Order: sequence, then structure tokens, then C-alpha cells
Amino acid sequence: MTNFSDSARHSMVCDTFLAAVFEREWDFARALALQAGELALRLRQQGVQVEVKSDSSPVTQADRECERLIARRIAEEFPQDGILGEEGSAQASANGRRWIIDPIDGTRDFLRGNDLWSNLIALEVNGEVVLGVCHLAARGEIYSALRGAGAWKNGTRIHCSEVERAGEAVLSINGLNYARETPFAPRLLEWSSQFWSVRSMGGCLDAMMLADGRFDLWIECRCEAWDLAALGVILEEAGARFLSFSGQRTIYGGNCIAFTPGLEQEARGLLSLP
Repeated sequence: MTNFSDSARHSMVCDTFLAAVFEREWDFARALALQAGELALRLRQQGVQVEVKSDSSPVTQADRECERLIARRIAEEFPQDGILGEEGSAQASANGRRWIIDPIDGTRDFLRGNDLWSNLIALEVNGEVVLGVCHLAARGEIYSALRGAGAWKNGTRIHCSEVERAGEAVLSINGLNYARETPFAPRLLEWSSQFWSVRSMGGCLDAMMLADGRFDLWIECRCEAWDLAALGVILEEAGARFLSFSGQRTIYGGNCIAFTPGLEQEARGLLSLP
């Protein structure tokens, strides 16, 4: 018989409780992400105009219309819940719950006709993200997770890999153009040379390829909470570890590193963490 510590047993009970309590929201978020993806694909076919935001990132009509759709449906279904969206949707929470939205994560890829973008929807409850959906509409893939119920791709349970050696691992780095801002920039090239392969497919796809075992360590050099909320819970429910560069388990650090448990030493070594 397996022996669990009191803290482990408590965690299992809490996760099971979360899975039961938020199953309706999980189903809602998955259906809504599919709707947003269909809208984005339709608008992409029609052609979209691009604008440049104050932070020099692009935004399109599709970004704004997808966020309006998602925010409207959330307000209709869960009127007491808060909303935080990349394109400005904001609603204060009356109950400790907040939906975090990135209507099109990867707008540059969306504009160029690449299939690396996604619709991201997550629910945060009292500071903890309890569910997330990543819909890669152009690829026909939907990843999701509910805290305590595992991570899933198109209805199939997924897990991160069991790779334990860098020489057998695939490293993915997103945002290399921001890598010079990181504290480990002078060591990054030499450190990355130990890996079996190095790839960069785009933030949301890199993360999901880690979640389903195709990548083994993912670095995101610059990001916001709406970039990470859905991805983080999917990664953790798939068995991966998820940290900011400061070593905190947070979506608010402005960056992240995620990895299969067997590569924790390599990840912490890069970040100079104990």
C-alpha cells in the first residue's frame, strides 16, 4: 500500500475537490476557446489590418473581436467573476474568481499565416489558476487542464517526458530577441550546447510540446500573465515544473522556465538557484 504524508493526502483531496467544483467552467472554457478559434480563422481568411500598440507589439481586429466574444460570454455566464484580457478587457471580481484571456497568443504568427498561434483562456481563483485552455485553431489542436484532473490534448490524456539527461533532451527557447535582458544571457549559449536539440516554435506551441512529451525544457524570456495562465496549469497537470526566473511558481514574473522533473538541476543551474 502506498503511504502518503498528511500534506500529500491533503493536496490529493483538494485537487479532487477542485476537479469536481470547476468541471462546468472547464467545459465552458473549452467550448468558448473553440468558438474564438473559429472566429479568428474566419477573420484571417477575410484579411486583417494590423496596428502597433504602445509596447511595439502588433494587434489586429481579430485580437479585439476574439477578446470581445470571450469577455461577453464570460460576463453572461459568470457575471460575478473578474476578467483580465490582453486587449483591455477588465472587470473587477466580486467573488475571488478572475478569467485571464489572451485572445490570440502569437499575433505575429497569425499575421504571417503561420499556425503557431492560439486562443488562451484560464480561470484564477483566489490567486491560483485552476483551469486553462490553449486552442491552436490553425493546427486543429486543443490542450486543456483542470487542477486535479490532468492535462489533455484533443480528448487524450498527456504527460511530459521522463527525460533526465540534457544530452537526450530537446530545449526550446522563445523570445531570443529578449534573451539579452535575462540575468543568464552571458551563459545561455554555452549552457544550451549541452542539449540534444534546440528548437523555437513559438511560446504557446513550445509549452504544449513540453506538456505532451515532445520537448523537455522551455524558456520564455519575456511574457505577461495572460501568456502564462493557461499554459502553466496545463504544464503542471502534465507533470512538468513551472517557475519564473527568480524561482517562484508564478505567472506574474514576466518570464518563465518549465521543464520535465528530471531536468530540474539543469534548469536551476541556468538560473543560479539552489
